[in-house]
Amino acid sequence: MNFQDLFDRFSTKRVLVIGDVMVDAYLKGKVNRMSPEAPVPIVDLFEKDERIGGAGNVALNLAALGASPIICSVIGADSEGKRLIQLFKEANISTDGIYASANRRTTVKTRVLSNNQQLLRIDSEDTSLISKEEETQLYQQIERIVEQGIDGIIFEDYNKGVLTSHLISSVMILAKFHGIPTTVDPKKDQFFSYRGCTLFKPNLKELKEGLKIEFDFKNDKESFLKAVAQLEESLENDISFITLSEHGVFIQKDQPVFIPAHLRNIADVSGAGDTVIAVATLCLISGAEIHTIAAIANIAGGLVCEQPGVVSIEKERLMNEVNKLL
Repeated sequence: MNFQDLFDRFSTKRVLVIGDVMVDAYLKGKVNRMSPEAPVPIVDLFEKDERIGGAGNVALNLAALGASPIICSVIGADSEGKRLIQLFKEANISTDGIYASANRRTTVKTRVLSNNQQLLRIDSEDTSLISKEEETQLYQQIERIVEQGIDGIIFEDYNKGVLTSHLISSVMILAKFHGIPTTVDPKKDQFFSYRGCTLFKPNLKELKEGLKIEFDFKNDKESFLKAVAQLEESLENDISFITLSEHGVFIQKDQPVFIPAHLRNIADVSGAGDTVIAVATLCLISGAEIHTIAAIANIAGGLVCEQPGVVSIEKERLMNEVNKLL
């Protein structure tokens, strides 16, 4: 399969994204003086911006690559939740899998910026696990969408309470019954709940936290490979895909493969993991070989790090880079 054929297949794929969604809000202004009331700067506000965040950013990346994402999550039945639904609709992303609960707050992360520097972040959120009722409602919506036909499921965990161990195991059983590949971008709380998943993608820090071990990756590759073996023994996953920051990526199915990072002018690493899991999943369900999945996802993660803030991958730019580097 050539790269053009692979990228063309993306537009035929319907992918469920299950996880924590949120509003990323930005208040931008100038600081010219300090407050007389307290030793804090006064921000002269000139711009407000609201964006889709969390697992929603994975959906944005899928959409940017031509796929059809369906976001599945629990949000609050509040004004912030309504705004989030509106943002998804503006991005042409299906919200059929979103359940708005009267007993929950929609997560909003508000960043106050001046001269491209963050002065303050205010988080409004409920990070407790979703209730049994909320879990049941969400699962029923997921089940209905799966039965309509999808090509893949991404679990995107931001530790905000949507991905309970029971929900994960229920969806994993559903996916196996329908023969649907499952990919995971985990956090440590539910690290070992994804037994039997197709592709598991922690970063190096998450791998160490999940296994409760420590080693120096740069000087001790043997300990790293032992950690991956330990992971696979517990998870029984098909593919292990570890992002290694400036060291590139690692992928393993039958054989270990290290792919170095490409030289980049890094502006911001925020959201790179979302891009990597979106690209890796689309490559996987489009029939790419293991090495190709890792190589393209590695390039995509590097590209979004060149731009400030959380941004989605640009399909044409990624295609150009892939043709140039691979």
